[in-house]
Amino acid sequence: MAKRRIGILTSGGDCPGLNAAIRGVAKALYERMGDDVEILGIADGYTGLIEGEYRKMDRSDFSGILTRGGTILGTSRQPYKQIQVVGDDNVDKIANMKENYKKMKLDCLLTLGGNGTHKTAALLSDNGLNVIGLPKTIDNDLYGTDVTFGFHTAVDIGTEVIDRLHTTAASHSRAMVVEIMGNKAGWLTLYAGVAGGADVILLPELPFTYEKVAQAVMRRVQRGHVFSIIAVAEGAMTKEEAKLKRKERVALRGGPINVTPLVAKYIQENTGVETRTMVPGHYLRGGSPSAYDRVLSTQFGAYAAKLIDKETYGVTVASVNGGICANKLQDVAGKSRYVPTNHQLVDVARSLGIAFCD
Repeated sequence: MAKRRIGILTSGGDCPGLNAAIRGVAKALYERMGDDVEILGIADGYTGLIEGEYRKMDRSDFSGILTRGGTILGTSRQPYKQIQVVGDDNVDKIANMKENYKKMKLDCLLTLGGNGTHKTAALLSDNGLNVIGLPKTIDNDLYGTDVTFGFHTAVDIGTEVIDRLHTTAASHSRAMVVEIMGNKAGWLTLYAGVAGGADVILLPELPFTYEKVAQAVMRRVQRGHVFSIIAVAEGAMTKEEAKLKRKERVALRGGPINVTPLVAKYIQENTGVETRTMVPGHYLRGGSPSAYDRVLSTQFGAYAAKLIDKETYGVTVASVNGGICANKLQDVAGKSRYVPTNHQLVDVARSLGIAFCD
């Protein structure tokens, strides 16, 4: 019996849990197939598949990586949106990937990534390749799954950031505006904001007004609170901006900036409360995965191995209602999962007096 050859790549932004998922796939494959499986690590995401950069991996490569952040395979952002030229050769990148897939003699390609990764995975599946996706993103915005690995760890870190801002804000009687990653979806800001005791939470899904933010800060002042914490998703926007196209929003803000500094400026100018901003940025996606994400990543990886064993391709692993399952790539590619305006946690936050300023 010929050995099964499985290629693995990680694409898009790094996040905690990638190595745990890679380990989960590998260990489960070895348990199922023993020496009848070969695993190829493809370097730097789809770029490695386009350029044919890969290496055969040994069992030892998957040892000691459960707790390691980032990705041992390297990653890169999407190398194309549909089809572009490579250098001056006008090479079809999809054709390159298909050719290298065949050169590697792969039986299956595993792609670990977020929305862009899944769009490309679906495209490759449509082009006849055997593909299985695993959902990772700290934004938790992948359609078809209740949770993605990386999200829980980022919530923990975002919460710690907000926790630490409480003491410095209280010491100096300041308003602290902290920007949390989440360009289109506000899951991370919502969860970290509630867990960290933020007083105001601004999400892309709930456009706000500057006036209401200032009013929320002044209400706290009037109640005797000397500080306020405002958690802002990087993609948050005002009601006025929500009616505009991206280029128009950039022009309105005076450049390609997030709304965070503008919120801080408005608070200070209209309330008299000294205000500072804090942007943890990539700090949120670095480091070791939480215990929860280690377990979730391992579950996803083991389920992917099961799909490979059964030769079930063209799907992506998911967590739905506490169980691990799979969705068709075509059903989830190109779709995002946003925070519903009536989400239970939004209602809980409102009941606690947290202002969304919408």
